[in-house]
Amino acid sequence: MSRSEVRHNEERGWYELEAGGATAITAYRREGDTLLFTHTEVPVELEGQGIGSRLIAGALADVREKGLNISPLCSFVRHYVDTHPETQDLLA
Repeated sequence: MSRSEVRHNEERGWYELEAGGATAITAYRREGDTLLFTHTEVPVELEGQGIGSRLIAGALADVREKGLNISPLCSFVRHYVDTHPETQDLLA
């Protein structure tokens, strides 16, 4: 799965990744140059397949590309950042 499969849905304030006919999302609230990630949701049928991690990886790649920072209020995003040191420079 490539990062290009992760879509930024600015209108809804989330990143999304479709797989197996379902959609995983990670929602955020923007404050200036910082995205405050508030919630990640992976449908039950997609759990345990790495979909959530792929979603966050794609979202953070987009954040980096846009020169923004993050605040991981969501425990899933916090865990991802904690276990992927290469993303910690994105922390606000």
